[in-house]
Amino acid sequence: MLLGGVVGALRTLPPLAQSAIQHFAAGVVFAAIATEIVPDVMHGGAPQAALAGFAIGVALMFGLRAVAERLEAAGGERSTYPLGLLAAVGIDCVVDGVVIGAGFATGARQGLLIAVSLSLEMLFLGLTTATTIKGGGGRAPGILAVCAGLGTVLVAAALGGLLLLSGRPAWVLTGFLAFGAAALLYLVTEELLIRAHDLGETPLVTALFFLGFLAVVRRQMIWDIQRCSGAEALVHLG
Repeated sequence: MLLGGVVGALRTLPPLAQSAIQHFAAGVVFAAIATEIVPDVMHGGAPQAALAGFAIGVALMFGLRAVAERLEAAGGERSTYPLGLLAAVGIDCVVDGVVIGAGFATGARQGLLIAVSLSLEMLFLGLTTATTIKGGGGRAPGILAVCAGLGTVLVAAALGGLLLLSGRPAWVLTGFLAFGAAALLYLVTEELLIRAHDLGETPLVTALFFLGFLAVVRRQMIWDIQRCSGAEALVHLG
């Protein structure tokens, strides 16, 4: 988030470059959902909690979108610090933080993969926030302060989610992970990719979505191979 703020405050990236970042980030986030969050939800043994968490996540994201649009309209288009955008990004930071905390509560590998994947999303959000504020007349100190504050919200939400969910029954973790899956799917389909298409695209830029997806899948395959090799080694020693 802070790195995106620095880049956005110092220079304005071409629209196609921003679209490329968003496509790659969308692929990474989508792969994290498919390879880590969804399998844990499906094997959590709590289908009712999974369905409830997913439904709540979908309803909340649509509700937050409506609230953000109203705040944006009330704040005015010429505001240096657009309230609607900042509220939407702040809420997204809270949701993503809780998802990261839930991932670490489930397991270190899941939490690490989710955190790394969402860091690319934060880079894009920081860049977008900085570019918007800069376009409204904001200066670098204010931009960096806002991005640092949003990053702090994310870290606090992750720590809070970890403390809240550690040691909880499996159905609680399943519900929260299903909630996070819905929120992240909404982010990929309704935010990252739509904004990326509005900025323009080429076949190479579109291919970055699949490259981001493949990067996460390859990383998980390597982890699985290493884990299986370690298990086989222990069996051999036994």
